[in-house]
Amino acid sequence: MPFAFNVLATDSGCAARAGVLRTERGEVPTPAFMPVATQATVKGLLPEQAAEPATRMILANAYHLHLQPGEEVVAALGGLHRFMHWPHLIITDSGGYQVFSLPVRDIQEDGVHFRMEQNGRPVVLSPESSIAIQERLGADIVMAFDECVAFPAPYAYAKSAMERTLRWAARCKAAHTRQDQQLFGIVQGSTYADLRRACAEGIAALEFPGVAVGGLSVGEGLELMQEVLGYTVPHLPAHKPRYLMGVGLPEDILAYIELGMDMSDCVIPTKYARSGVLFTRVGRLRIKNAPYRRDKFPPDTNCTCYTCRNYSRAYLHHLFHAGEILGHSLASIHNLHFYATLMAEARAAILENRFVAFKREFLEQYLRLAKKSRHVR
Repeated sequence: MPFAFNVLATDSGCAARAGVLRTERGEVPTPAFMPVATQATVKGLLPEQAAEPATRMILANAYHLHLQPGEEVVAALGGLHRFMHWPHLIITDSGGYQVFSLPVRDIQEDGVHFRMEQNGRPVVLSPESSIAIQERLGADIVMAFDECVAFPAPYAYAKSAMERTLRWAARCKAAHTRQDQQLFGIVQGSTYADLRRACAEGIAALEFPGVAVGGLSVGEGLELMQEVLGYTVPHLPAHKPRYLMGVGLPEDILAYIELGMDMSDCVIPTKYARSGVLFTRVGRLRIKNAPYRRDKFPPDTNCTCYTCRNYSRAYLHHLFHAGEILGHSLASIHNLHFYATLMAEARAAILENRFVAFKREFLEQYLRLAKKSRHVR
């Protein structure tokens, strides 16, 4: 099956849209949320657990896999899907966010110069080398190498980084050779409307099969993120998948869906799970809190995940206080199920032309009742 994206419905009350991403590895209904498998694993879970109930796409980290075990090792063992026993879609990022997060790096036109954390060896990560790493890893969708700026960013620096992102995007497209991979471009521009528009139009002109919006969820807050998306999305190709990078709180997800984005990734559901925070319809449940020590109920009484069908809050409370890894796994299973359910319900609401009401009702329960509950913070 060739790569294709089709929008099936757009809500009349907003820009939210439901679609389907079709690939050789199957179909992914959108809007979609991707768990993060940084080191070729969703932390603490078997692939079968990560895929339950309906996760069909994950994000792996090209930079970290380049460091360990190395893309040559992954390629020699049959590529990333076989290496990690994941039959569904995989996206790899370009490594741009990771290298720009390093405390010491030198950004030049040829690429980013830095030293390996393990041995101090000098490295240059360029558009061409990023694409070569991702081609060797063998993901289904790969990302162009971009320059991500911190928030807040001075206008002159944001403009320079945006222009370099466009030049690097063109170099990535020229370097990309695998016909079985889809290369997405990335829109940068910090919080400046004219820069976001210029970058969106420049990326669109390069005719990538999909487009991502980067440089958000870096400390700007939900209100400003919505503002930036509001003046960016109208300039993105309407017939291509739109991917918002690194955004993952439930309220943030519903906000970007309402504005017309199709997919996102984030570490939040599994990262929060490992600290004992479970997402429920009435807010976040902190399972390590004292009231749960003797609580016989499941973490979420309205949830049908494996964890909630089989275990009590008291048992999870015990696992976390005993330092047992199983607690992390059971909490992660629940959180990923919660996110998958949220996306399915959001998609159904769009198809039934009631997304605005669905979002309002969900947030009223998720945010308002959480404040009243002494057990959920």
